[in-house]
Amino acid sequence: MSLRHALLGLLAQGPASGYDLTRAFDGGIGRYAWQAGHSRIYPELGKMTEAGQVVVDETGPRGRKSYALTEDGRTELRRWMFHWPEQATVRDETVLRMFLVQSLEPDDARKLLEGIAAHCAAEIEELRPLMEAEDAEHREGDPLPFGRLAGEYGLRQYEAVHGWAMWSLERLVGVGSAR
Repeated sequence: MSLRHALLGLLAQGPASGYDLTRAFDGGIGRYAWQAGHSRIYPELGKMTEAGQVVVDETGPRGRKSYALTEDGRTELRRWMFHWPEQATVRDETVLRMFLVQSLEPDDARKLLEGIAAHCAAEIEELRPLMEAEDAEHREGDPLPFGRLAGEYGLRQYEAVHGWAMWSLERLVGVGSAR
């Protein structure tokens, strides 16, 4: 994934300024999916403008620019969304830790797994009420709020990892040595 595609996706929701986009990355997107600060966002918006994927929709009194997605930008976003790489380069520290947990001494492995389970439980406790509140406010026929599908994915991912950690802890009971 690239920053460009994240910006295209955000702008598909409607025009936004660089400041607005930076704030989006300060929120849920930055916490759960992709981090980027204004020092990377503004130059990328310039490149996207040059490429014809966005246009300056409006310029405010202090030079604040609002960007809007063009048809070329929408086409690129759609192309990227539907193009699944055959051999993706994966770098996921959490999954790497899951592979390597058995390299720890049993007590350390238990401590790590308990920490993973506790972290996931805390995230579930925070996300579940947010998802339930959005569902309660959602009226049938209205579009889902932006990020709702991602929020559900995150909730289910935390539930799955929590379940894996608990399953793993059960398997470590009575294990004298992980080596």
